[in-house]
Parts: sequence; C-alpha cells; structure tokens
Amino acid sequence: MIAIELLEKENMGRPREFDIDEALAIAGDLFWSNGYDRTSLSDLTGAMKITPPSFYFAFGSKEKLFQMVIDRYTSEQFKFFQEALSEPTTPKVVKRLLYGFADIYTETKHPPGCLALNSSLPCSNHNDPIRQKLAEAREQSRVMLCSRFKEAKSSGDLPTDADPSALARYVLMLVWGLAVEAQSGASRNQLRRAADAALRSWIC
Repeated sequence: MIAIELLEKENMGRPREFDIDEALAIAGDLFWSNGYDRTSLSDLTGAMKITPPSFYFAFGSKEKLFQMVIDRYTSEQFKFFQEALSEPTTPKVVKRLLYGFADIYTETKHPPGCLALNSSLPCSNHNDPIRQKLAEAREQSRVMLCSRFKEAKSSGDLPTDADPSALARYVLMLVWGLAVEAQSGASRNQLRRAADAALRSWIC
C-alpha cells in the first residue's frame, strides 16, 4: 500500500492517511466507465472523498493522475501480451490473445471493455497528449506482435508469402473490436464465439 498524508480543512487541519493505491483504483473505474474527457475533477474528488486542494497535492492534475492509472494498466496488459507471444505457434499466440482479452474485457471487477480504448476514443482533439500516449501504447503492441510473426515466418510457422505487419494489424483490429463489443454489452461467451470464428479463418 502506498499512502500519503493529506491536510483536510474539514478535519480541523489534522492529517489523515490517504491510500494512493485505492485512489488509483477508484479513478481507474471512473475513467473506464466514462472515458478521460467525461470524467471531471468533481467526479474524482467525490469518489475519493477528498477536496480539490488535496487532489492537486496528491496528483498534480487530472492528466497526471490518468497517466499513473494508464501506466499501471498498460504494464499489466503488456505482461499478458508478452506471455501470449511466448506461445509456440502463431495459432496459439492468436488464440491466447483473443481469448485472454475477451476474458479481460468482460471481467466483472471493473467496467466492461478496455480502459485505454474507452478513454482514447472520446478525446476530441487528435493532438491531445493523452490520446497520443494511448496511441503509442497500441503501436508498441503492434510492433511486438509483428516481431513475433516475423520470427514465425523465418521458422516456417507462417507461409513464406505471409505479411507479418498486416497480420499484426489484423489481430489487433480483432482485439480492439472485442473491446468495443464488450463495452456495448457483449458477454464473455459471445466474445469467445467471435474469437473462434476468427481463429477458423487463421492462415495455416
């Protein structure tokens, strides 16, 4: 647990312990449900039960708080991503990714869909630093998957005429599509059935 002491006026100036981990979890759920743009400072302070001055003392700004939330989220996602890439064949890699993300996107302990995607799509400004940060994370995933497919092509696991870059983009299009479907209310079983349909069309 990471904690700091906040000085709250309503507590007569006495410091109280503030659990950063709990606050990040609360903020993550709000960003996950509402997106970055639609999550206000009052939403965050109300859910955390702190005042705006204490919020700025703890996090500096809404953007900095979101960066902390998304850094935790992407580190967990990349850990799973790397585990999937270690599967011995490309069909198993793709199945692990599609099934794994179908499970993640429908996990009941957090809002449905993908935190990063839910927060990036509503951003109105294409030059917004938050949107750019999330786009960079998605590009990192594509590069990692493309590299894995290049290795598979070299080893004969993919046909000699396979396009690793196009295949990586195709798989990630499926992954992001699962996230949108989950956010729209699709169940885990429905997402897995969609993944099965995609896997049946995977190249041999």
